[in-house]
Amino acid sequence: MKNFKWIICIVMLLPFLVLSQTLENLDFVSPFHEDLAAVKKNDQWAFIDRNGDVVIDFRPDLVSTRTDSGSYPLFSNGRCLIESKKDGISYFGYIDVSGNKAIEPQFLNAKNFLNGKAIVLQLIKESAGVNTALGKNVVYYKYFEVIINTDGTLEAYLSKDPQNVVLDKSYLRNPPEISFTHFSESLYVKKDKSNKTTLVKID
Repeated sequence: MKNFKWIICIVMLLPFLVLSQTLENLDFVSPFHEDLAAVKKNDQWAFIDRNGDVVIDFRPDLVSTRTDSGSYPLFSNGRCLIESKKDGISYFGYIDVSGNKAIEPQFLNAKNFLNGKAIVLQLIKESAGVNTALGKNVVYYKYFEVIINTDGTLEAYLSKDPQNVVLDKSYLRNPPEISFTHFSESLYVKKDKSNKTTLVKID
């Protein structure tokens, strides 16, 4: 009977017991961005909140950003970059603070959001007809530098002329570079190879 009373007491106290959570053998802990910090273990990253609780579990698709504090994934405007490979080609998208895909990986390269806007390389597929000898459709790929909002909606084109690209891992080992940078709330800037500057104003 006495043992039974102790069991009852323990069961009643369980909801009030504080359990500690420990993250061990971490390779890196980033500063907080939007109340979330990235933690690295082996080749995967996760996010913790300010209480140290894991809110987005370890995963291999988070994209690191170079900062003064190191290179690590981060949230900006409630979005974090992710990368997905298909046939050896990298495609970039974004997750939200719950770890769910907010924008499907579809861009050849992408930057973090700033003031609700992000610069991405939007891929365009064009059909040039049918190769009768091979019995295959002939397609070409090109990309534009564009601005999207946090929903993934295209807001504006930064580049007037598209860049042609071959979607083959032997030609496209690394993502094409984004030439524009965010200069101010409405201005975007790029420098060409001759060090000439182009300013684009987006209202």
